[in-house]
Amino acid sequence: MQTIYTIGFTKKSAQDFFELLINNKIDLIVDIRLNNTSQLAAFAKYPDIKYFLKKIYNISYIHDTTFSPTELTLKRYKKKEIDWNTYVDEFSQTMAARRIEEYIGRKFFADERICLLCSESTADRCHRGLVANIFKKVKNIDIIHL
Repeated sequence: MQTIYTIGFTKKSAQDFFELLINNKIDLIVDIRLNNTSQLAAFAKYPDIKYFLKKIYNISYIHDTTFSPTELTLKRYKKKEIDWNTYVDEFSQTMAARRIEEYIGRKFFADERICLLCSESTADRCHRGLVANIFKKVKNIDIIHL
């Protein structure tokens, strides 16, 4: 069975981050962060990460905000104006409005080893876990959080 991977860069050194990708033979990073240019992202800041992935590791990179929460939802969650359950509800509504299941079916292929990238160190309170579950539903695949 095919697998989709997810990874967050927070609390990881560049060495740990890139070795996880290499050791799991990742072909494509799909960066699902709403903002991928923050100085706080260090080695995971765009365009640096695209360069590192391709030139050093031969891993392709795309930034796809179709999988990102809306700016308002993310802002309210970070400011603790909404809890995780409300965030999940709003994110699910956003994904439904974007017809994300159809989008996944059209855009992503079974032979790619895809890894969803976000910032959170774990996927349990990160939208990449939610997106991975949608991939699992559409493509009938396993999920591994790196």
